Amino acid sequence: MNKEKQVRMKKIPFNKKDLVKRKPIWIAISNLYLDTELQDYQHKNIAKIINESPYSLAEVQAIDKYEVFPILKTNLISVAGAWSGFKEDWLVKSILEKLEKQNFYNDSMIKISYYFMGKITRESWEKIRAEFLRLQS
Repeated sequence: MNKEKQVRMKKIPFNKKDLVKRKPIWIAISNLYLDTELQDYQHKNIAKIINESPYSLAEVQAIDKYEVFPILKTNLISVAGAWSGFKEDWLVKSILEKLEKQNFYNDSMIKISYYFMGKITRESWEKIRAEFLRLQS
């Protein structure tokens, strides 16, 4: 677990050729930011997508923190947040634009806001982790 926490804190490098591998992860993780409580089948589906990806669970959590969370975090606290899903094209474009603008300052702000707001998705991550480990066994 400690090793996973260490990996999770590190940003996973991204270049354009990674888009094919990252896109399904981004789309799956975006469900954590909907203004609705996820059902077990949704947690299982996210775990399945992670399991089929080239990334470890800790790497996917870092992808969430540095790539998906900065784009969708406001939906977690919105009075009338999106609940039926995010447009795939918009999500991918927004993440790519944010990745181009990342720097030390932005990464620091992400870490601070994730420290406070990331707790909102913790229960879902625990369910995803349990299912991911079941799939790995």
